[in-house]
Amino acid sequence: MCGIAGFFEPVHTHDADEFQSILLGMTDRIRHRGPDDSGYWADIASGIALGHRRLSILDLSAAGNQPMPSADGRYVTVYNGEVYNFVELRDRLETERKAPIWRGHSDTEVILAAIAAWGIEEALKRMNGMFALALWDLKERRLTLARDRAGEKPLYYGWQGGTLLFASELKAMAAHPAWHAVVDRSALASYTRFGYVPAPKSMFQGIQKLCPGSFISFSADASPHVQSVQQQYWSAVQTARSGLENSLILSDGEATDTLEKTLSRAVRLRMVADVPLGAFLSGGIDSSTIVALMQAQSSRPVKTFTIGFREADFNEAVIAKSISHHLGTDHTEFYVTARQAMDVVPRLPDLYDEPFGDSSQIPTFLVSQMARHHVTVALSGDAGDELFGGYNRYFQLKAIWKRIANWHPSGLNMAASALRNISPAIWDTANRALPAHIRQPALGDKMQKLADVLSVKDPNHIYQNLVSLWKNTSRIVLDSHESGALPAERMRDLQIDDLIDRMMLVDFITYLPDDILTKVDRASMGVSLEARIPLLDPSVIELAWQLPQSQKIRDGQGKWLLRQVLYRHVPKNLVERPKMGFSVPIADWLRGPLRDWAEALLDQRRLKEEGWFNCQEVQRMWHTHQSGRRNFQHYLWAILMFQAWLDQQDGVAIASRKAISA
Repeated sequence: MCGIAGFFEPVHTHDADEFQSILLGMTDRIRHRGPDDSGYWADIASGIALGHRRLSILDLSAAGNQPMPSADGRYVTVYNGEVYNFVELRDRLETERKAPIWRGHSDTEVILAAIAAWGIEEALKRMNGMFALALWDLKERRLTLARDRAGEKPLYYGWQGGTLLFASELKAMAAHPAWHAVVDRSALASYTRFGYVPAPKSMFQGIQKLCPGSFISFSADASPHVQSVQQQYWSAVQTARSGLENSLILSDGEATDTLEKTLSRAVRLRMVADVPLGAFLSGGIDSSTIVALMQAQSSRPVKTFTIGFREADFNEAVIAKSISHHLGTDHTEFYVTARQAMDVVPRLPDLYDEPFGDSSQIPTFLVSQMARHHVTVALSGDAGDELFGGYNRYFQLKAIWKRIANWHPSGLNMAASALRNISPAIWDTANRALPAHIRQPALGDKMQKLADVLSVKDPNHIYQNLVSLWKNTSRIVLDSHESGALPAERMRDLQIDDLIDRMMLVDFITYLPDDILTKVDRASMGVSLEARIPLLDPSVIELAWQLPQSQKIRDGQGKWLLRQVLYRHVPKNLVERPKMGFSVPIADWLRGPLRDWAEALLDQRRLKEEGWFNCQEVQRMWHTHQSGRRNFQHYLWAILMFQAWLDQQDGVAIASRKAISA
């Protein structure tokens, strides 16, 4: 696991020393991604420079250092990630008599040999892993950037003047002297809707994220005026459609066997490392299943890590400890105080590099930080919700739609008004009076969401409302409009009949890479920890789409088949309880210890002077939240994360205001 950075200047005046100085300045900014070693390579005549920061995981010797040339001398690459099937690829290259004389046993060397033998697109199709890479072809004088199927590893690129910049993180690009940052108001509008900036956008004009499963090439005559287009070598949409069209007809027992075998292999591939390895264990279905399958294949206790909170509504550590005890793992838990969690907040803007509004970024960073004291690699249970129907909205929305599809609009509006007239605080008070086994987390907020559902007479737009913070982004971001397809349009364009399948697929191609995987990558790499996600193995993704929905969602419960696998290793009573999520009590903190910090960022005079947001709307939400009448934590946290990020971007703010007034 590493960090990469570089630039391509087809026309330039820099000498060799300047090339090296600039590139080292870029890679120094992402040292946290690779503290073990750094590397530099440049072809001054062609104007290309490649930089690397290494976190040593496989082949700890110098034979694994980057930038790395291919054996035939045609290619040079910098690469961030792991290709788990590199041994299989190496064996195939040897069988086909296309293997070079190996210098070491790193996956980077195998990737280069695969590209030399099969070409870039075919090699990418055969690679099973998480990665972002930059490849320079000395023969064709062509730069290619590529990213893994699901989008586990990040890669930004874009022209700044006559210079093409690319890097794992934006901060590396900002270290180049050509950098001139201007905030993209369209991206800001999208951010206020989702709490993250959706690919291919970034928060800056002219800078893009390479989309998952894609690559892009730039030739020697490349320039900002010669458009290069991202090309897909793998499509989540096509994989889903193919799986749905060629579904497996298996008994429940056969399906459980198949999933356990497939997922066990994915786990086994991700347990290969030349450094200490462990796993995150939250006590949820996904992480517990991954840990159970790790322990079943390990000759020693697996190292597992959990953080806990004293607030009972946010604490899963007790459950995780029970599961750990049953499985026999070497378990470490750390109970975090509110002060320790809040001390992370000032680090978030630099850690995430662009505004990121998912407050579970805090516990994700804390558990990564704790794990890094013991291991260099940690397996994670992410992606189970998107692949196996884990989010409550999937089956709840479908059930609600069945009931309201034939209602008259006036009846729906009356029901929505009735729900909105009852304060969320009243719902929450009533919820606390219920027996513990039927209580619903954040019931008041859920009833407000239900009111939103009843206000829309189309299931695609209901889903869009459920995944949106601000439904009308032009109301909150001044002088803005959203560009790109909205969730409802994406769902319509998928041409998939079933509502739940449509929701799961849109989540997989949007929310998963741009929120969940971004959160995990920045939090883990921020402390030089490699996080691996077995559920994103291509074989698991393909199997998930081939399985009938009835084996994912059953009796109003998601992840049914994953649960059956887990029950073979852990008693049902240890894991069955309402879904809690991985969160911190932001709502209460904003009314208490974080209030002064937040009020300074949301100062009315400041908001008016900066000109990004509708000051009156932000202030209305802030005061309503403070009164306790509504919980606007998610809306406010997104704004606060932008404001905190902006404090570190003075040049950006000035450039943006000049651009608007010009």
